[in-house]
Amino acid sequence: MSARPVAPPNDSVEPRTAAPATVRWIGSRILAFCVIELQKIRHDRSELLTRAIQPALWLLIFGTTFNALHAVPTGGLPYLDYLTPGVLAQSTLFVAVFYGIQVIWERDAGVLAKLLVTPTPRSAVVAGKGFAAGIRAIVQVVVVVILALVLGVHLQLAPWRLLGASAVAVVGAAFFATLSMTIAGLVLSRERLMGIGQAITMPLFFASNALYPISAMPAWIRWFSYINPLSYEVDALRGLLIGTHAHLWLDAAVLASALVVGVTVAAAVLPRLVR
Repeated sequence: MSARPVAPPNDSVEPRTAAPATVRWIGSRILAFCVIELQKIRHDRSELLTRAIQPALWLLIFGTTFNALHAVPTGGLPYLDYLTPGVLAQSTLFVAVFYGIQVIWERDAGVLAKLLVTPTPRSAVVAGKGFAAGIRAIVQVVVVVILALVLGVHLQLAPWRLLGASAVAVVGAAFFATLSMTIAGLVLSRERLMGIGQAITMPLFFASNALYPISAMPAWIRWFSYINPLSYEVDALRGLLIGTHAHLWLDAAVLASALVVGVTVAAAVLPRLVR
């Protein structure tokens, strides 16, 4: 008689199912933070109006003025078209760079300590909060696109381009949110975080290609623009929304790598807030 086939031992099956189950579990935690963020926006719709003021001022005042001056070399592209992706990236930066203040508020309310003692990995908590900030970035995409169309900016409105721009904005905002959470874990107070956030926002913005080409920068600033994640976010947004030449694969790789590093570092320092 031939021997009946023997079922594989349990320990050979579990590793195959454990990884997908873990990914789904972590994904559900990240999704939960994003849903909470959507609920906050729904309950405080006035924030949508206040968030629209800054990009409107940049496009209406700065953009139209420099568009008339023709002072910035944009390769024949109208300056207002050139500026729009930069304003969008700036808007997501300003939304995310102070996100650590919310984490400090959660520490003061006792919420953060409860989150960190749950079975959810710290990296999932940080990633969830980062992508929650990215939800606000999608709102900024909608606001800036509508403003740009009203001002006559020639945008590429193919659905895949808009989805790609939204994804870039989400990842960029998530990285800067993790940067803010890292600072919060180091300085431990809202006042210090506000000061450092204000100190780094302008260098990140002006030492990028948001307002002018990198080639127009002084040599001593140009090197920083090459390691500035905002430059790669702007380059991707400009290629997707305006149709200029862009290094989309390089931009995506840099932003994704920056986000991974940001989540890792923020997850390591965040527990300092509750010690």
